[in-house]
Amino acid sequence: MQTHEIIKRFREHFERNGHTVVPSASLILDDPTLLFVNAGMVQFKPYFLGEAPAPYKRATSVQKCVRTGDIDEVGKTARHLTFFQMAGNFSFGDYFKADAIRFAWELVTKSQDEGGYGFDPNRIWVTVYQNDDEAIELWQKLAGLPPERIQRRDGLDNYWDMGVPGPGGPCSEIYYDRGPEFGKDGGPIADEDRYMEIWNLVFMQDLRGEQSPKYGHPPIGVLPAKNIDTGMGVERVAILLQGVDNIYETDLVRAVINKAEELSGKRYGDNEVDDVRFRVIADHARSGIMIVSDGVSPGNEGRGYVLRRLLRRIVRSSRLLGITEPVLGTFAQVVRDEMGPSYPDLVTGFERTLSVVQAEENAFLTTLTAGSRIFETAAGEVRSAGGTVLPGDKAFQLHDTYGFPIDLTLEMASEQGLKVDEDGFRKLMAEQRARAKADAAARKTGHGDKTVYRELLELGATEFTGYQELDTEATVRGLIREGQRVRSAGEGEIVEVVLDRTSLYAESGGQDSDAGLIVADGVELEVVDVQKVARKLWVHQVRVRHGEVVEGQHVLAKVDPEWRVGARQGHSGTHVVHAALRQVLGPKALQSGSYNKPGYLRLDFAWQGGLSPETRSEIEEVSNLAVRKDLPVKVMYGTIEDAQRLGAIALFGETYDETVRMVEIGGPWSLELCGGTHVEHSSQIGPITLIGESSVGSGVRRVEAYVGMEAFQYLAQERALVQNLAGMLKVPDAEVPARVEALVERLRVAEKELDKLRGAQLLSSAGTLADAAEDLGGTFLVAAAPAGVSGNDLRTLAVDVRGKLGDKPGVVALFSAADDKVSFVVATTAAGRDKGLAAGKLVPVFGPAIGGRGGGKPDLAQGGGTQPGGIPDAIAALRTEIQK
Repeated sequence: MQTHEIIKRFREHFERNGHTVVPSASLILDDPTLLFVNAGMVQFKPYFLGEAPAPYKRATSVQKCVRTGDIDEVGKTARHLTFFQMAGNFSFGDYFKADAIRFAWELVTKSQDEGGYGFDPNRIWVTVYQNDDEAIELWQKLAGLPPERIQRRDGLDNYWDMGVPGPGGPCSEIYYDRGPEFGKDGGPIADEDRYMEIWNLVFMQDLRGEQSPKYGHPPIGVLPAKNIDTGMGVERVAILLQGVDNIYETDLVRAVINKAEELSGKRYGDNEVDDVRFRVIADHARSGIMIVSDGVSPGNEGRGYVLRRLLRRIVRSSRLLGITEPVLGTFAQVVRDEMGPSYPDLVTGFERTLSVVQAEENAFLTTLTAGSRIFETAAGEVRSAGGTVLPGDKAFQLHDTYGFPIDLTLEMASEQGLKVDEDGFRKLMAEQRARAKADAAARKTGHGDKTVYRELLELGATEFTGYQELDTEATVRGLIREGQRVRSAGEGEIVEVVLDRTSLYAESGGQDSDAGLIVADGVELEVVDVQKVARKLWVHQVRVRHGEVVEGQHVLAKVDPEWRVGARQGHSGTHVVHAALRQVLGPKALQSGSYNKPGYLRLDFAWQGGLSPETRSEIEEVSNLAVRKDLPVKVMYGTIEDAQRLGAIALFGETYDETVRMVEIGGPWSLELCGGTHVEHSSQIGPITLIGESSVGSGVRRVEAYVGMEAFQYLAQERALVQNLAGMLKVPDAEVPARVEALVERLRVAEKELDKLRGAQLLSSAGTLADAAEDLGGTFLVAAAPAGVSGNDLRTLAVDVRGKLGDKPGVVALFSAADDKVSFVVATTAAGRDKGLAAGKLVPVFGPAIGGRGGGKPDLAQGGGTQPGGIPDAIAALRTEIQK
């Protein structure tokens, strides 16, 4: 049974049983605890946590997931992988254990002719939490499982929670016996290779505290409503239904390996070394392409860094298989063709995906060349010192800076007859992982105690009236100070205020929150910030200016009208600039992030390479033409399917409700899903002036612009600047560029003349210094701190003095002091080196006197220090050393 059919049967089974089919969420969600979605329940977390009411009682989904904790282990076994699909069914206070077990058993064992998977019931085993007698009884009653095929396990295996205080519960896991050829008898507790887990049923009934029941700590309470969260591994089911040994031989994964075989001329299964490389390519191609498709671009931190490692490991593994041509675009096409039937976005957004991965491959090939040079240098140093082991810090530098996995460094070292200090490397890697884990632990605070908001959510969502009015009458539902509900707040306090209705926009969709006031008789609250909790609750952070605000009080929420005018201009301007980018550059220039506030906007978009001045001018002109045309701005509502049918642009990583809001400017020219506030006609945006364009990551550019009065003020400042320059240069405004260019050229000529004079001066001083050389028993020392000479001139002078010494044994040591720092250059003549005087070895002799260090070759060394006052002592130390 093909993987797409496995997915189709899962969805249809639960849809027949009253579940709402929910599409897979993006791998990128607004969740502070996760880099990527790593489980099927992640998009439902607000419902399980009680932060928001669930829009359905039961749901089913097939979620794309990425787990990156074991990237370096992928390929070494047939079990490790980063990308997988998790099929799940979920109940939010509806059914519980009995139905969860019944639904799973029916799908797993029902014949394939009847729409099931057709697994042999006699080969099914289950595990349950150690004291869950109820689950054991239900498996016996509903599935007819004999007691000997039901095994109890402790919390480490059969208790689930989210790793932070919140909901949790015991698990029951379904296993399939693959047969004695895969391992020993005895059920899952004896051998989990033979008995493969395919489905985990979580009976979410507990409220855990700081300590998890997984480790024997009792729950701190019981959930008011019992929930079900299950996860069936799609790839694991495919292994069994396709009769293969591991995930890499299933249909969707094997297709990537087939392409790698075709490109390399090698065969998977011939030898383990190459098999590791095939597996890396197959797994990372799927995870990398899916991540790019969801809007991530390679970078040096966070998600971008993980993506970069994945893509570069594909390129590296391909090279080791002997593939010399670019590969990422080819593998991306295979992933698109294989995964597209389940994830249509892979197909519709493929142009951007292809552009991103090809650019990253080109960048890595350049980096690979640079990294190889670093390796060659390090290897040369080891060999010249008579060593055979590349230091661990060098291997780590290659890994961390240049993306070289350790196995690539090991292979390169082996080719040169060297070994690598793997222990040292792994120690540094462990330190890095420890820092990453500490960071991950810190992230988990993002799902701390939300009880205070949960109570307010139960009263209903905040009604946002800001599309229709600036002033809204409201009631204070709650006051929060430092995470706790309070009854009142007085003058000078900063608290959070939750209203039943508000006209103040909460920060979202790139638009900054509104400024304004919340007032009542004798009470004035300055609104500092507005944020959403669970996408339904508007939380106003306020400073109490006057009076006392009390829970239950009737108030008036007032938006600053000037702020709102500028905010509307900024957000509508963002849409116009986005449309202009797509018109000028083409449809691949898709927005990947934005921020706007009154008078200002910035927009990140997918693009390779900087924009020329002519292109920037064209984008600015198209934007302002749209403003001048006074295009109508229309707001429409519909389903996400309606929006897709109309061609509305949705932003990567955003989560949308069943009903979406679309903003259209000038018809289909600009049509985007958006919840922000906007002008009514494009002319109300005012002038748009681009003020900057830059790179913010591989394949991502950023444009910034002023709009409205801020754009006018910016242009006025530019005009004043030109007029001031014209006045200083005594030319008309139009002639300022030519006059400045002429002045710059004159300055360049003058600097060249100065360089010539400086060189002549250095040559003359070189002779003077050489003539003053001090004879120390047949070895001549020139040690001085010439005034006004530093940097490259100091080096040039030292070499010139050495030349003046001719065939005499000699040492030249010149120092330069400036700003509490000292730099130095040491040069030795050939006759001096014959007497054992090496410049590099003389540095440690005088270095401590100036608090410095440096190094170099026997003929020339240089460095710096922090104690200019020690120069006389440094010269004395040199003199003593030479006299020895």
